[in-house]
Amino acid sequence: MFTHEAVETAGVLLIAIAILGRAWCTLYIGGRKAQELTYSGPYSLSRNPLYVFSFIGAAGIGAQTGSLLMTLLFVLVAIAVFLPVILREERALAEIFGNAFVAYQADVPRFGPRFSAWRDMETLNIRPKLLWRTLCDGLVFLMVVPLFELIDWLQVSGIVHPIVHLP
Repeated sequence: MFTHEAVETAGVLLIAIAILGRAWCTLYIGGRKAQELTYSGPYSLSRNPLYVFSFIGAAGIGAQTGSLLMTLLFVLVAIAVFLPVILREERALAEIFGNAFVAYQADVPRFGPRFSAWRDMETLNIRPKLLWRTLCDGLVFLMVVPLFELIDWLQVSGIVHPIVHLP
């Protein structure tokens, strides 16, 4: 059985994966999202790797509560919030790119990953400003760590009493 601290530690790892994964995605798509279809790197495994890494980050945030149930709840809320956005973006990409996007949809799963579909590029045109912004945006995920640690401390100190104990 997982302990509260083990779930929190796993959450920090998930947050780190989310931050690094989102940066990896930015290396491949940074600033070109509606200008060209990206078939390589993480976009060869999933049509929406930025969102996949955001879901992983949401799991990490939920895990900071120390509860597996809250971890799952955070992921489900993230999916509920982002799925309509993803569907809207896919409709827009289908309008912009037509048959090329339809072929991309057939080859690459919405969330993936399909590792057998891996494709890479010889070189990447990196936009450092966008990469830096993605990394800084990702640090927001880490801001929850001290917040939930403060809540833990308040509960252990008896200053705040939990209403419900979750698994």
